This record gives sequence, structure tokens and C-alpha cells, in this order.
Amino acid sequence: MQITTLGELLIDMFPAEIGRRLAEVSAFHPKPGGAPANVAVAARRLGAEAAFIGKVGDDAFGHHLIAVMREQGVDTRGMRLDAEARTTMAIIALPDEHHAEFVFYRNPGADQRLRADELDVELLRSTRCLHFGSLSLTDEPARSATEAAVGIAREAGALISFDVNYRPSLWASAEEALARVYAMLPQAHLVKVNEVEIALLLGEAQPIRDPSRLRETARGLLAQGPELVVVTLGAEGSFFCTERDAGFVPAFRVETVDAVGCGDAFIAGVLTRLTADADWRQHLEQERLAEILRYANAVGALTATRQGVIPALPTAAEVEAFLARA
Repeated sequence: MQITTLGELLIDMFPAEIGRRLAEVSAFHPKPGGAPANVAVAARRLGAEAAFIGKVGDDAFGHHLIAVMREQGVDTRGMRLDAEARTTMAIIALPDEHHAEFVFYRNPGADQRLRADELDVELLRSTRCLHFGSLSLTDEPARSATEAAVGIAREAGALISFDVNYRPSLWASAEEALARVYAMLPQAHLVKVNEVEIALLLGEAQPIRDPSRLRETARGLLAQGPELVVVTLGAEGSFFCTERDAGFVPAFRVETVDAVGCGDAFIAGVLTRLTADADWRQHLEQERLAEILRYANAVGALTATRQGVIPALPTAAEVEAFLARA
């Protein structure tokens, strides 16, 4: 397997209109979502072999989500059903096309209940890359399952990719979130953050966008153990940092309809290119990383031009055509 993702697969309730806060939205439309699941589908559409590990409720939404993943060509052998908890739901509002508000219905959600003894060990040992996010670290038993999965895949030689994906409402406190994230950093080879998250992790009060400051703060994360830090900067572009090199890659200008999921699409583009062959470390040169992030920026940009996440994710052919016109 080229890329395996682990974590939440849920129902995103998208707003009927953009420009209203959560309490003002007139109606919501259900769409499949969840950051790690989005990454798996995005990678598959970009031509990579992809699998997803996670848990959904044994309910109508859960069965629908499994069917969606299979229809998208994602390997679902690592998925489990929970008869005692519902499929998690996220209610979303878009005050504008670039910003989202989330309320999660997850008390607990089935995704929180994945156990270590339910992991598909053979899949984890055979994957080239394991990608996960912080939402599976908020509660037990999913936290222990995530830690076990990372240990199995890392020991087998996989690239470990960690998306900080900080959602304040899902944590008891910011301090707990930081502690859990920092505990996982030494196990990750690649860490993906946005300009707010990197500031939070380094104790900065304001989002960090300046390339010189990004390099300084990214090196603080590298000191925890990762070999590559990538920072998404929304409509401005993205940034990468390794021990030797760093660089800013500008975004593509598109007519944004909905920016939800663009970060998931972006990291799928990065991982698809990094894991195109067995030796991902050979791609950690400055020129190659700039090329990879340009490709990933294009994947994210195209995702922004359509509403929803999974329905909006582009194919490899669409990305290549977009880059040829850029």
C-alpha cells in the first residue's frame, strides 16, 4: 500500500449558504468528510494506492460512508463498525469562503472508539506511508490505537505523516492539546501545520506568515524529531523546512467557492509525490520540495473551486491540466 490514513470518517453538514454564522444558516446538506478520510480519497484520485483505517457507527451514515470510500477506490479493510456509538457529525458554517466554523456531534462518536486490537496489523506493516491527525488523539481508546498504529508502521519503515489539525472545541484545554501533539512529534517524519497552529505550538500569539519567521519557528518543530515541516498559508501558498533547506511556494489564484478541505487536498498532493517510490528521503532537496509543494498547492486550489471536500477533490489529470495552464 502506498498511503494509509487513520482517524475520523464522518458526516460534514455543509451550510446551504455562505456568509452566515452557525446559528443563522437556513439548512445543512450532508457530505462525507473527516480529514484523514479526505486525504485517502484525494491520494486515490491523484493516482496513489490508498487505504483508510477508522471506525464508524453501525448506522445509515456509517454504511453510507463505507460505501463512498469503496466507490472512490479506497481500501476499507481497516474499517470497523460500532453498534454502540453513532457516526460522528460536524456542523459547518462558512462566514466567508475562506473561513469555517465547526461544531462536532461526538459524545462519543464511533471514531473515538477504535481500539488497538482492531487495527489491521498486516496493512500497517505493508504501507509506505501512514498519515493521521490530532483528532484521534483526543480520547481513549482511539488515542492508544493511533499510538499503536504509528509504532507498527514506523517500525516497518513507513513514512509517518502527522497533521496537527487543531480543533479547540474537541479538547479539554489548549494545554492538553499541546501536550498530546508534542508527545507525537518525535514519532513523525513529516508534520503539517497551518500558520495558526505553528504559532500555537511555538507559543506565539499571532499567526506566522513571514518566511523568515516561519523558518525559525519550523526549526523549533524539527528539533522535536521530524525531518520535514510543511506549513499551509491559505490563499498565500505554502512553506517547507528541513534541517538544511527552507522555501516559500506561492499559491495559485482561483475563484474560491469553499476552502474547507484544501489542507487535506494539499497534504495528499505532498504525500503522493513523496511516496511515489520507496525512498521518500531522496525528495528532501530544496528544488524537489519546491516542485512537490507547487503540485500540492494546485491540488488545494482546485479543491477550493467546488463546494464540499470529497466531491471537490481533483483527479491527477485535472491537476496536470491546471498546471499546464498556469
